[in-house]
Amino acid sequence: MADATTETSKKKLVRDLQRVITDAEELLQATANETEGKVIEMRERIRENLIAARHKLGDIEETVAARTKEAARATDEYVHEHPWQAIGTAAGVGLLIGMLIARR
Repeated sequence: MADATTETSKKKLVRDLQRVITDAEELLQATANETEGKVIEMRERIRENLIAARHKLGDIEETVAARTKEAARATDEYVHEHPWQAIGTAAGVGLLIGMLIARR
């Protein structure tokens, strides 16, 4: 359960980083005609930081994908090795969810 929450948080972080990168790129394009020294300097720093952020984002996406595949593989192995425990756990969770829904 904690792994699923962690993976969801990582995926949300990736989406948020993608949004920030897109916004920063739009800002760079919007200030493309600015010729003041300070603006040019800031644009160059932002451009360098965006390149670094894109590389880090790619690494994070690869890590999330790899961990998700590993979790799915581990779950699949467990279910194949312990089918009755998996069925019992699924039934128990279904019962709890059914009880919670019935209370409303």
